[in-house]
Amino acid sequence: MYRYSTFSLEVIIITNHCIRFYDYHAWANKIIFNRLKELPQHVYKQEVQSVFPSVSKIMAHIYRVDCGWLEILMGKSMDEAMEATVTIETDAENRSLEELEIMYDDLSVRFRTCIREHVDLEQRVVLDNPYAGILNTKYSEFIIQVVNHGTYHRGNLSAILRQLGYSSVMTEYGLFMYQEHLN
Repeated sequence: MYRYSTFSLEVIIITNHCIRFYDYHAWANKIIFNRLKELPQHVYKQEVQSVFPSVSKIMAHIYRVDCGWLEILMGKSMDEAMEATVTIETDAENRSLEELEIMYDDLSVRFRTCIREHVDLEQRVVLDNPYAGILNTKYSEFIIQVVNHGTYHRGNLSAILRQLGYSSVMTEYGLFMYQEHLN
């Protein structure tokens, strides 16, 4: 009989929790993509007076920030990650909805792989954010940040859709839990 050390079990539990939470984020993005594909094509890039000037800009922003956090999770500094993602947002904005969805799917695979293969998600790391300063945190908290950031901006997206006269879709974590339980 093989026995796990307490540390090994903690690493497995934390890794599984991070993957589950990230799975919610990927699921919520997929729900949004599916809804956007149901709407008239022009809605995706239609200009509005809101927090973001269009749905496409929100989706590109979420994508860029996710890419940046993946770079940090893989060991880059915040400055290096921000520099590496400078052109990503503009490129993502210029893509069609379908192209960006493929990019998101690829990013999700890379993110999940990084989480599974990370040496220690509870390892402390110092972030030097040019906007907020120094933060001593854990890699596992990056996943929480990615999910929370996406949730926040999916809310912006829902508000824009309503402003344009369209309903959005529910992407709450609770719905994810129920749907996951039913499958």
